[in-house]
Amino acid sequence: MTPTTTPFLARRQMLGVFLAFASAYFLSALIRAITATLSPTLTQELALSAQDLGLLAGGYFLGFSATQLPLGKWLDKHGPKKVLLAFLVVAVFGCIAFALARSFMGLWLARVLCGVGVSACLMAPLTGYRRWMAPGAQLRANSWMLMTGSLGMLSSTLPVQWLIPIVGWRAIFAGLAVLVVLSMVMIYVLVPVWAKSETNQQDPGAQAVKTEEGYGPIWRNAYFWRMAPIGFFCYGGLLALQTLWAAPWMTVVGGYSPLDAATGLFAINLAMLVTFWAWGLVTPRLAKRGILPNQIIAWGQPISFVVLAWIIASGPQLGDQTALALSFFCISSTFVSLAQPSVGMAFPPHLAGRALSAYNLVIFGGVFVVQWGIGLGVDLFKSFGWPPVLAFQAAFSVFGLCAVASYVYFQLANRDNSA
Repeated sequence: MTPTTTPFLARRQMLGVFLAFASAYFLSALIRAITATLSPTLTQELALSAQDLGLLAGGYFLGFSATQLPLGKWLDKHGPKKVLLAFLVVAVFGCIAFALARSFMGLWLARVLCGVGVSACLMAPLTGYRRWMAPGAQLRANSWMLMTGSLGMLSSTLPVQWLIPIVGWRAIFAGLAVLVVLSMVMIYVLVPVWAKSETNQQDPGAQAVKTEEGYGPIWRNAYFWRMAPIGFFCYGGLLALQTLWAAPWMTVVGGYSPLDAATGLFAINLAMLVTFWAWGLVTPRLAKRGILPNQIIAWGQPISFVVLAWIIASGPQLGDQTALALSFFCISSTFVSLAQPSVGMAFPPHLAGRALSAYNLVIFGGVFVVQWGIGLGVDLFKSFGWPPVLAFQAAFSVFGLCAVASYVYFQLANRDNSA
């Protein structure tokens, strides 16, 4: 496709670009969240401990996080199309390796490959949107990309649970490899090439900092560091629970069966899908009224702390309502999702890829730490002789305290710096 030379893409062309990017992000979210549904099967088949399960799921995020800094430079230099296609090749091999793995280490290495392969599936579109869309439209596109991710997570629950006894989890991952290839075809056909002339015309300031191609402007930015802790603990913690620990909480604390837990995950991800769809409708209107993402996060994020405290304190008493309570927590945590596009828009277009990737590194570093940390905490408290339910409550409490501390820092630090 011939590269565009206009500041923003035409609406029809942007729709095709969005659908192509969304297909890849849908699959990346499915691949990311599928371990939550597979956790009972993998635990039984490979005799995994809570720590092993957290490490297995965290392998994805380790691979994902390891690529973020070079990814930002490559996105700014080569554009989202070339970079995303190259990374998705790795994702294909990761899915095939997972399908063929016969040991825990083989599964873990395959998960690392999968994390590397899909690590550009959100950053590539957001970098493109920063150049191809107006600010209000960027907020909408970000929310609807996350909605697509929720659809992928939704597909990782009951549909996967139904397929496991029919085809097995290995065949599911082989099928995912095929779907990633089909998504690559869509991206190749529909997404425009990143033109160097376009960069210079739209962002003359890029020439002024051409000699500084690293992350110096990002690391020196006070607003970035104000948003970093809530990205690590609040946003990373949301994804850690949604993609792994919600299911074990439902089975261990709520007393759910594996099928009931998969049904609960389906409900959680459906609620998230609807929530991000609603954010996509609301955020452009809020932006027009001058209501900044900072304000929305400050007002709304504390709700998630109250809900989490209620879930932890209630424990087994919630019973059949456990999935509903976890849905409320995930919904109330989505205020922090506005931080990511806000960080991207705080920087000029020629730094967008680096800013977004650096912040994504913070988020997914948080996912890895929280996922593994909760597993370590559960095993640690069990080693003290505590019953499993109490061990889960204690581990989740530690996470909750970290999230509250990050919010306090967000409220107090660099308040004179606004994006």
